[in-house]
Formats: sequence, C-alpha cells, structure tokens
Amino acid sequence: MLKFFKDKKLDKITPEDVEDYRTWRANQKSPKTNKVLRPATTNRELACLKALFNFFIKGDVLLKNPVSKVKFFNEGNEQMRTLSFDEQQKYLATASQPLRDAAILMLETGMRPEAVYRIRVENINLDGGFIFNPYGKTKAAKRKVPLNKTSLEVVTRRMNAVNSLYLFPSPDDLTKPVVKLNNAHYGALKRSSLKPFRLYDPRHTWATRAAMSGIDLVTLAAMLGHSRIQMGLRYAHPTEQHQADTARRLEEYNAARAIAEVEQGSAASLVN
Repeated sequence: MLKFFKDKKLDKITPEDVEDYRTWRANQKSPKTNKVLRPATTNRELACLKALFNFFIKGDVLLKNPVSKVKFFNEGNEQMRTLSFDEQQKYLATASQPLRDAAILMLETGMRPEAVYRIRVENINLDGGFIFNPYGKTKAAKRKVPLNKTSLEVVTRRMNAVNSLYLFPSPDDLTKPVVKLNNAHYGALKRSSLKPFRLYDPRHTWATRAAMSGIDLVTLAAMLGHSRIQMGLRYAHPTEQHQADTARRLEEYNAARAIAEVEQGSAASLVN
C-alpha cells in the first residue's frame, strides 16, 4: 500500500484511488509462485486499509472511509479443494520433516496450520487421547482436539524426539514454535507433481471427509472450533461421486419403500 499510495495523505484518498489500487494489486504476481495474486490476498489488504481508516474515524480525525464504497473480490470456495487419498499419499511421500508430521496432524485432526505449529507439549494428553488448543478468538476455538491412532503415533514420536516446549520448535530457536512451512510445502508440491493446493487445504480435506462419513454439522462445527454451524458449510463439500452415491441410495430406499407399501396394501386387501 505504501508503494502504491506513496506520500498521499489519508484524507486525500478517494474511492477511485482505492479502486485503482484494487485493480493494480490484483494484476501483480506473487514473488514466490510467480502467479497472479489470489483475490483473497487483495481482499485482506483492502480490509487492512479499511481498518486503518476506521481507526482514525473513531478518533474524529477523518469523517469518511473510501474503502467502504469499494466492492471486494468474490473469493468463493474455488481456492479450497479436497485431496484424494492418492494425492495425500504422494504429497506425504515427498514432504520433508517437520512438514510431513504437521500435514498428517492437519489431515487427521482438522487443525489449522498455525494451531499445529504452536502445539505445546504440556497441552498434549496421551492418556486422554487429545490435544488442548488454547488459541482462538472464540470459546469454541479453544477446545480439546481428539487424536486418532495415526495422529497419536505422530504426537508420541515427536514428543520423544524433540527437546522443546513445542511439538514443532523453530530450527533457529527451540524456545519458540516454527512460524511457517511454506517453502517446504512448495518443495513437496514440486517433487510430487501435484496440482497446487494450500497448506490450509488438509484441514478442508478432513472436514469434507468428516461430513461425507456422516458426522452431523453440529459435531463438525464443534470439532473444527467453529462457533456457528453455518461456518461448517463452507468446508463440507460433498464430492460429485458422493452425491451420486447418495442419490443411488435414495433411489434404492424409495424403491424398497414403494414395494413394502404395495405389499402391505395387498395384504390388507386380502384380509378385508
């Protein structure tokens, strides 16, 4: 934003200027991937600018927020995708440590990447089979995360191997958690030749599989740390195959029910 607006004062920035920034930023490329920035990136920056204006409006320094008149990009859910089990296997096979273990925990528990990175050993209960996540803005986010057999094995192994307060300590400072594993992620994607996906998508994969397995939305929301059921809908996208299988089961149910009712009606007629 500083690069674009330069020395222009806040009270001189107009909605047209913000629109120009929106267009300019949306056509720039990421220095890491050399791909055009995603809509979400520009939206987060616009949200930051909007918050900046609101801060000065509350302080009676400014009267208007030009960002409020600019429409944000439609992010949709197309950025999210569910990994197939084949893709998962190929990714994990090429992922270096500690990315591999972190990714497994995301895939097996549905935890957010940053929550996995900040797991403290003291918050792990092996006997109870859960991790307590103390982070989050809402009460729902601060929760016990159940561990299945796979995730429990990863946690136990790392607890025995690391000498830190954190399950995923920073390689530069063992007293702090690792901050990012993006470079390792990009390397794994390149080696596996998979279609690009975000490090957040293993969580989306877990949620989608959970929904497809029959977990109700109330339970799904609680396990994801959501305060509202509606938020779970964003993650639960049944695949086309799952929808086709559901439609077939409904057809079989209707056919069986129809036959049963016809036979019931025939039996009643004979009795009468």
